[in-house]
Amino acid sequence: MEAGLEDVIAARTVLSDVDGKAGRLIIRGASLDSLVGVESFESVCARLWAGLSPDLPADLPGALGRARAEVWREVDDLDDRLAALPPVEALRGLMARLADGEDTATALRVVAAPAVFTGAVLRRAQGLAPVRPDPRAGHAADLLRMISGAPPTPAQAAALDAYLVTVIDHGLNASTFAARVAASTRAGLVSAALAGLSALKGPLHGGAPGPVIDMLDAIGTPDQARAWLEAALDGGDRLMGFGHRVYRVRDPRADALKSAIRRLGADQGRLALGEAVEAAALEILRTRKPDRALETNVEFYTALLLEALSIPPAAFTCIFAAGRVAGWTAHAWEQVATGRLIRPQSIYVGPVPAAA
Repeated sequence: MEAGLEDVIAARTVLSDVDGKAGRLIIRGASLDSLVGVESFESVCARLWAGLSPDLPADLPGALGRARAEVWREVDDLDDRLAALPPVEALRGLMARLADGEDTATALRVVAAPAVFTGAVLRRAQGLAPVRPDPRAGHAADLLRMISGAPPTPAQAAALDAYLVTVIDHGLNASTFAARVAASTRAGLVSAALAGLSALKGPLHGGAPGPVIDMLDAIGTPDQARAWLEAALDGGDRLMGFGHRVYRVRDPRADALKSAIRRLGADQGRLALGEAVEAAALEILRTRKPDRALETNVEFYTALLLEALSIPPAAFTCIFAAGRVAGWTAHAWEQVATGRLIRPQSIYVGPVPAAA
């Protein structure tokens, strides 16, 4: 038995498949590279929800836009105490105020919530008024507009849309499993998403991209990469953005996001620094840890892409949640359809009372 449930099959799913040996991600029958930059976030959300949503809207972008407008009502309850929390904690607090349920209307509000609340929290932290959502806008474009207060360029909206699609679902990762456990109790989609968000914010899961920015800032220039990375490893630190629990080769999502950064036309100096750090890190890791498959993972280029979109590192996990929440809701519906409560067994290894 593995403490981390390695190789334990906990669900049968039609939603996504992570092939760690081949470095391939399939989302509802389509490879990731055939979706990113081709289908919108809303389209891939509809792809995931098909056959699971009790009444999938024919116009899901419009329905999601209206859901953002509904969720906006909760922004009035963003008090100073909540706004002072780290963004992901404030997001969790605001999402907990949504009415629970298992219907499609609830699912739409759950998916709308991170986009609306993240912008509101970030602007309040800057002493600015939150920006009301535009139901007619695309989800990614509206998310950026609610953060910055200005409409994004088409390239910026496309870059964030590519990110949301890239992270929308990824097998039975920790947050998705947490969401399925909560859903199996029939707690509702809001509760399932809150369970997922609580797992996602951990530094070993969705909390990882922020420290990548810290690493790049500390290195500063490409010529300092090797020395800094060697010193970090000598000090027992982990190199953030490298290694994955499943992938034994390069994470395909890293390449999808790197391509999105190039299409965005972001700061080429920053990208050059990232590429130099990546090359040095991979070479060092292969030399020092030849028995471990430590390749570039999704967090490395997530950090560079979200930074290029002027999203503060403290909110990176919120943006991750804005994409993954569509997957959580799909998994929650799929779990509920099984009619089974998730209840694994454990092996007791503690002391036992003496025999009478």
